[in-house]
Amino acid sequence: MPVKQGQLGLRQSDALFHHTAALPELLSQLAQQVDLSRIQAVGVSTRPRPVDGSYMPCFLAGRSAAVAFAAARGIPLVESTHQQGHIAAALFATGEENLFERSCLVFHVSGGTTDLLLCEGYGSIRCIGTSSDLYAGQAVDRVGVKLGFDFPAGAMVSELAARCSETVRPKVSVKGSSCSLSGLENQCNRLLEQGKSAEYVCRYCLNCVAETALRMVKAALEEHPGLLVVFAGGVMSSQIIREYVTWRLPGAHFVPGKFSSDNAIGVACIAAREVIHG
Repeated sequence: MPVKQGQLGLRQSDALFHHTAALPELLSQLAQQVDLSRIQAVGVSTRPRPVDGSYMPCFLAGRSAAVAFAAARGIPLVESTHQQGHIAAALFATGEENLFERSCLVFHVSGGTTDLLLCEGYGSIRCIGTSSDLYAGQAVDRVGVKLGFDFPAGAMVSELAARCSETVRPKVSVKGSSCSLSGLENQCNRLLEQGKSAEYVCRYCLNCVAETALRMVKAALEEHPGLLVVFAGGVMSSQIIREYVTWRLPGAHFVPGKFSSDNAIGVACIAAREVIHG
């Protein structure tokens, strides 16, 4: 989506317009790479999360394209949500097929969620921890845009953070399995005012996100001991966060970046499983 420099995303009306305009071209490109007549089902995310009241207009563009394609071909349409897509992609990427049938903790961290979820596959999801204000992805993007990066800024923030060789000790606000991230943006702005380098500030930002996630998960494991922990969502594709958490929480599952950032993979997995297994 074309986000102007200095802006932190798009208005929903603009996002809906750009989604609607982009989908025909994307389908045309797909047709050049894949025989579309071989597609046996269509999966689509129709809202952010599988809860009452979850809604964003730009999902209408995807649903319209999916309904039209499925109806024209006479094939099944499987609707899911953005969050379920991230969960399914993460579970699929672990390579452990039985995770779709048993309980695990999935930490979904992106621009729109910082949710610690108790899951049984992608069908049964219960939020047991979240942020009371800012989401982790929002905090990262705000720091990146402040430094002059384009939105979304996560990749550049992570790249710059990797160049920091100083020891960075984050200060976080976590109570049990819930957190507050509104102070992170202010802390980073204050560090810049104090003359800290952009590399240091980026590392501080990501270390704060990682430490927050770590404390929330440890609190949840006290209530749900022995469960496998899977980290999903675009923010969790950061190598900085992955190394920080796995060093302190051995056994945590961070899936490869493409499975963390692109939940369309998960939406396709859900469609395939629903059609195959009924």
